[in-house]
Amino acid sequence: MGWPTLPKPEKPPWYAEGLRFECQACGQCCGGAPGYVWVDEEEIAEISATLGLGAEGFRDLYVRRLWRGLSLREKPNYDCVLLDGRGRCIAYETRPLQCRTWPFWPSNLRSPEAWEETGRRCPGLGTGPLYALEQIEALRMEMCV
Repeated sequence: MGWPTLPKPEKPPWYAEGLRFECQACGQCCGGAPGYVWVDEEEIAEISATLGLGAEGFRDLYVRRLWRGLSLREKPNYDCVLLDGRGRCIAYETRPLQCRTWPFWPSNLRSPEAWEETGRRCPGLGTGPLYALEQIEALRMEMCV
């Protein structure tokens, strides 16, 4: 019987040196294609308070029930229902977790090419403060829960 072999240490992710991002409030990440913005009851309460609505009224106007849970509705052009006429979120300060973690989603971080592709529609990538690996990983993991 020999000595057990230790697993090889994982290679650091390609973004180990960090990534720059600063929201440009352009709204491009909030529409253009069909999708889902999942919300929970706590987020509904926070957003509805921001908008000065009761949670039930907010649900009636802005939320749809789907197979997996609750999602914000979309406009006919697939923009998020919370985007105003200038492409800005009317609830930016209390936006859902899914929106707060953008662009540090697993799908955007899977490769440098995926990040670059995301940058073609998000002018905030490569600008603003440097997010350290630990910050990026914390945001990425929030989307994995």
